[in-house]
Amino acid sequence: MPNTAETLLERIRTLQDEFEAELAKRRAEFRYRLENGRVVWEEEARRQHRELKVRLLAFLRRTRPMVVLTAPAIYALIVPFALLDLFVTAYQAICFPVYGIPKVRRIDHIRIDRHHLAYLNGLQKLNCVYCGYCNGLLSYVREIAGRTEAYWCPIKHAARVDGVHPHYGSFLEYGDGEGFEKGLSRSRNKLKKLKGTD
Repeated sequence: MPNTAETLLERIRTLQDEFEAELAKRRAEFRYRLENGRVVWEEEARRQHRELKVRLLAFLRRTRPMVVLTAPAIYALIVPFALLDLFVTAYQAICFPVYGIPKVRRIDHIRIDRHHLAYLNGLQKLNCVYCGYCNGLLSYVREIAGRTEAYWCPIKHAARVDGVHPHYGSFLEYGDGEGFEKGLSRSRNKLKKLKGTD
């Protein structure tokens, strides 16, 4: 019998499915569809988008100088993000097969597609590529870390934690020493049933 936390997680999944259905309606409204993971626009929508594009020089002229000066701070983060990507990907490639955990698929987390929008200028497209990569990477890392935590220490924290990963709801209650070994085994078995690249 599922516990309350698992029931709530199932409701969250249902809401996510409803959200995806709503996005599908919006795709039709904005006149595009997905074919084999690629966006296909109606020609009239593309034409309208090209007309809406703000040229790069006009865009830069209306950008506050202090905003421009923050660009090096933002873009310097690509180095630690790329290193994080490299190390976490290597970690899961080495460790997950040993633990019997399916590997997290990058494509489920890192989406770089906004640069195809005809109403964005080159700099806006670059920014969108950067944000899509960095935010997708953090989602990818979070799932790898969540699976790791579910394997090694599936225990809830004593205090509230914001932004928990999807595995957290089925973790053992803090202080449940008697149920730890059984719960650890249950958590590990549940992980082995996840979808992945294996």
